Amino acid sequence: MRKKLFSLFLIIMVAFSAVQPVSATSSSELKKQRQEKESQKNSTQDELDAINDQISDLTGEKEDVDAQIDELTGQIAEIMVSVDLMEEEIADTEEQIGQAQKDYDAAKEKEERQYTAMKKRIQYLYEKGENSYLQILLEAKSWGDLLNKAEYVQEIYTYDRKMLDDYAATVEEVAQLKEDLEVKKSDLEASQYELEQEEASLQESLDEQKAISADYEKDLAKAQEQAAVYKEKIQKQNEEIRQLAAAEESKRAEEEEAQRRAEEESRRAEESRKAEESRKAEEEKKKKEASSASEQESKKESEKESEKESQKASESAAASTASSSGGSSAKGSEIANFACQFVGNPYVPGGTSLTEGADCSGFTQSVYKAFGYSIPRTSSEQRSAGREVSYAEAQPGDLICYAGHVAIYLGNGRIVHASSVKTGIKYGNAAYKTILSVRRIVG
Repeated sequence: MRKKLFSLFLIIMVAFSAVQPVSATSSSELKKQRQEKESQKNSTQDELDAINDQISDLTGEKEDVDAQIDELTGQIAEIMVSVDLMEEEIADTEEQIGQAQKDYDAAKEKEERQYTAMKKRIQYLYEKGENSYLQILLEAKSWGDLLNKAEYVQEIYTYDRKMLDDYAATVEEVAQLKEDLEVKKSDLEASQYELEQEEASLQESLDEQKAISADYEKDLAKAQEQAAVYKEKIQKQNEEIRQLAAAEESKRAEEEEAQRRAEEESRRAEESRKAEESRKAEEEKKKKEASSASEQESKKESEKESEKESQKASESAAASTASSSGGSSAKGSEIANFACQFVGNPYVPGGTSLTEGADCSGFTQSVYKAFGYSIPRTSSEQRSAGREVSYAEAQPGDLICYAGHVAIYLGNGRIVHASSVKTGIKYGNAAYKTILSVRRIVG
């Protein structure tokens, strides 16, 4: 009998020794490989998120530069039109100056002719001395002749005086016009020079902005290439993780089947051993039955007392947890309600102002900061803040983390977030894209 029992014991030991090492070695190795791959994938995802954040920032900055380029181009076009109009006006003014010079020369010539004629008349009338006018009057033969001669003398004087004054005024007027036109031309030329200088300055600024925009294009292209590499790497890692998980599951099923068979063999051996020993143990069992009954009764009483103590401890812990959860939920709702008041404000890449504008992570960081909580700046860093909970356990005030984005949960599947430059801070559906993590900052 003892030899049979010993043989059964050896069979059990051999069965366990044959199964346990293989199970421990192969399943743990596959699990370790899968965990390493998942860690590598998470690291790659973080790098991809950082690149996506960089792409978002570069895109926003490039849009600002392109807007400046458009503005400078418009200003240069306006100045070029102004310069063209100025050149036309200068040409017209030069033509007017030429005409004024001709008018001046003509008026001057007439003035000279009138002056020459007047001198001849004066010489004729006054060549006999100061009494010539009087002599003319004294030679009158009658009152009518006297009046005619006096009137004639007066008309000659008035005519000469008027003509001289008229031509002098004409010469002065034409000279003034010419001077005014020359001043106008000088002013126009000065304005043209200033416009050309301003155009040159704007062109220089435009060239600088175009160079900056080209640099942004290069940086964006490089970042997008890196993002594509990371995406391809993540796809390969996901495929490797899937294959390892499938191999691990298959291996686990084989090991469980081997374990089940070993346990079945062990159970059968144990039943055989117990059957062989049952007769011998029956007598001893009868002897100890009385004392065993009293010991069991005592043990039951002790277990009941222990259960009561455990139940009291569990109820106390549950009450404490419920109280703590209620406080956290209230604070989270307060944070969520606070965040909602900024809906409609602008999205500004790199911004952290709740009123002037913020990006997604700047918005969440500033909301929590208002309640005394400090969280990291970027969306990828915020995905490690606080503690992780499942989406089913999400409460108002929790962070909902996506690839390259983050939002504040409002409850009932709704979020508030700084969405994009076009839409600004707005409400949304929490499941509008794949959720990577839910982080609880409060409690």
